[in-house]
This record gives sequence, C-alpha cells and structure tokens, in this order.
Amino acid sequence: MSILGAIAVPHPPLIMPEVGRGEERRIQKTIDAYHEASARIVRLAPDLVVITSPHTTMYADYFHISPGAGAVGDFGQFRAAGLFVRATYDERFVRRLSELAKAAGVPAGTLGERHPELDHATMIPLRYLQEAGYTGSIVRIGFSGLSAATHYRLGQLIARTAAELGLSIAFVASGDLSHKLKDDGPYGFAADGPVFDARMQDVFASGDFLKLLTTPADLAENAAECGLRSFWIMAGALDRLAVDAELLSYEGPFGVGYGVASFRVTGRDDARNFGEQYEAAERRRLAAIKENEDIYVRLARLSLETFVQSHGYAKLPDGLPSELTDVQAGAFVSLKKEGQLRGCIGTILPTKASLAEEILHNAISAGTQDPRFSPVTADELPHLVYDVDVLTTPERIADASQLDVKRYGVIVESGSRRGLLLPDLAGVDNVQQQIDIARRKGNIGPNEHVTLYRFEVVRHV
Repeated sequence: MSILGAIAVPHPPLIMPEVGRGEERRIQKTIDAYHEASARIVRLAPDLVVITSPHTTMYADYFHISPGAGAVGDFGQFRAAGLFVRATYDERFVRRLSELAKAAGVPAGTLGERHPELDHATMIPLRYLQEAGYTGSIVRIGFSGLSAATHYRLGQLIARTAAELGLSIAFVASGDLSHKLKDDGPYGFAADGPVFDARMQDVFASGDFLKLLTTPADLAENAAECGLRSFWIMAGALDRLAVDAELLSYEGPFGVGYGVASFRVTGRDDARNFGEQYEAAERRRLAAIKENEDIYVRLARLSLETFVQSHGYAKLPDGLPSELTDVQAGAFVSLKKEGQLRGCIGTILPTKASLAEEILHNAISAGTQDPRFSPVTADELPHLVYDVDVLTTPERIADASQLDVKRYGVIVESGSRRGLLLPDLAGVDNVQQQIDIARRKGNIGPNEHVTLYRFEVVRHV
C-alpha cells in the first residue's frame, strides 16, 4: 500500500515551547492531540512523509515542490532564533513526482524557489514528528490558486509516485482553519469563521471529502482560512482508500481555529472516488446555472464564447427586450471560475448605442483584457459563471456617510485618476474598506483628497 495514513494539523508558532514561553498551555488540547497524531504516523513506519504547507513558495498557477537534498529553518521571526529544524528531502521522489505531473498536465515542479529555508508551517509538524521518533526524509510541497480538482489530482499523483517507487508514505496536511473567530483576535471576527470551522470539524470526523471539495469559495474567503488547499491535496492522496477518520481536537482561543485530525488507511474503497464525484457535481451545478441565466447573462456568454471560439463578434439576437435595445447604461461583466474571479471589466457610463451592445463589448473585455488574468481559453468556457451588473448614473456625494456597502458602489476620483468598486462584494464589510480598495484600484494614495460618487446596480445572474 503506497499511502499508510494522513494527519491534518495546524501550525501556530506559539505551540513551540521556545516561542510560547508558557502561553502555549492555553492550547494544551491541541498540543496533546498533536503528540498523538505524530505518534500515530511514526507507528505506521512510513518510508517518507509528504508535507503540504501554505507558507512555502506559492504561485497562482503552479505547485512548487522544494528541490535539493534538504533544508533548515529557524524560528527567529518568532523570537526563538536558536530553535532550528532540519529536513532531508527525497530527491528521487521529487523528480518522479515532477515528471508525472508534467505528463498529466498538472503544473507542478521545482522551478522558481524563492526561499529555500524551511517555513514554520513545515517545521512545526516536522519537529513533532521528529520528537515522536521519525528520522526519515520528507517532501515539501506548496499549493496554488488553482481549483480544488487540480489540488486533488496532485494528491493522486503523490500516491501514484509512491506506488511506482515502491515506497510507503504518510501525508501531513499543514493548515490552520479560520482566522476570524473572535473580535479581539488578530484578524477580527466574521460570521463565516465559525461556520467554516464547523464544516471542517465535520469533514475531519467523518472523512467526507466531497463536503471538503465542495466548500463554497465565499465561505472560505470570508473565514480567512489557510489550510483548505492542503486538505484538498491530502484528500487526493487518499483517493479510493477507506480511512478511519478521527477529529482529535479543535480549539480557537486566540481567534484562529486549530484542528487536529487523523486518517488511517484501512483498505481500498472505490466508492471514495471523491475527485470524480466532485467533478460530476460541478458539471451538474454549472448546467443548472446556465439553464437559469437571464437574457443579460446569456448575451454576455454568447459574446465571449463566440469571440474565443471563432475570433469573431456575436451579432445581437433577434427579439431582445426594449430594456436592452432602447436603453443606454454602463455595465460590468464579471466572470468566475470555480468560485474565483476570472475577469471583470465594465463601463461606468455608456459607450455604446445600447445596453445590449455594451454587454457584448464588455464581456469580451472581461475575458480577454483584464490585466490581472491571462485571456480565457476555449477549454475554460464551460466552467465560467457570469454576472452582469447594470449601473445607474453615478451621483456625487458629500462624504462617506452617504455610502452603504450593500446598496451602493463607489467611485473615488482624484484628478484624472479614478477607482471603482461594485456594491455587495464578498469580503467587503464596511465603507472605509470599500473606499480603500477603490483608492488602490485607481492608484490613489490613502491621504490624497478624493471626490466621491455613488451608484446602484441591478445584478443579473
């Protein structure tokens, strides 16, 4: 059997006595569970441990696998410069995993290392393993901004690499849960924080990895989690395997959720093909969304799909309602892929003869000209979800007291520079935050005088 088991663990630096200096006793349940989880891994006697970390080198579109013979790190940034952790890497495993990933079309490898030293999200679980008696090598992998399905496929490739090399491995998914559990915590409170953590506790206790993979993107973002992608890769490594899942502990006294879980492999179970189940569920979800799109969104989809597939421009369909053909208005078209923004371009005031033409034009711009993203490809088209926001004419306001983040979008203007933010966006909770983001989008400094405008939108989905 290539993979013997896995654990999911947090990485609070103060859990190290040299850092916590007594404060760690406030998370004693986590410490005790960490010791137990580490001991379980050591008792499995793996040839190798794979650790996924959110704090090693990370790219939006690439999984970085740490290269070389090994690395060392210390806790100097946490007031414990004398505390070192050393790791030996399995170079043969890294090389073969990189080869398999390339062949499978999963962007992963050893390119682009920025910081070779070990990060704390790797060092903490590794030290616990070493204290429990583990003396073997590791593979350290960062995650990416790619989809849940792609993270899962990387996990499958990790298990396949172990099988090809004749190695038995254990998997350590390093990751905290929500960082927004308490008002007096370092990141404040968000209502989705406890909701996200409750969901992860259920996943850890049940081993329901479909629930893990289908975690709503907005929920994860609002909760400010850092471990979800680690857990996705772990789930892929356990694809089609029966596991004895156990939540060993959960607590969050400092406003950050710490969950410790153990997954012991007990055999094969082809019904636990969660990657395939997730992709089937995604196809059904996207089909239902497309079936229920209104005419505004169907127009945006028609425009972008026509342009990407044929490099031509869609003609306005016959029979459009007069609200599209006889009205001029600014409009924004937003694209999302697997819950993540994939492009957003729009016009504040109308630039075309009709709203319908405005949408046709802006849909192409959102898919091909948003400077934050590469142009949409034909393969991506079936996975896109569209929103169309039709704007009212912006009105100048005296000050921020006349704004409401749910009702009004904002335009900040300083000379020729202008920044805009739509209303009712996930993660934008107050007016000052809304203005600050609009300033940054317009390249306007925080202390520069601005003129404020507000507008409303009608959102079409």
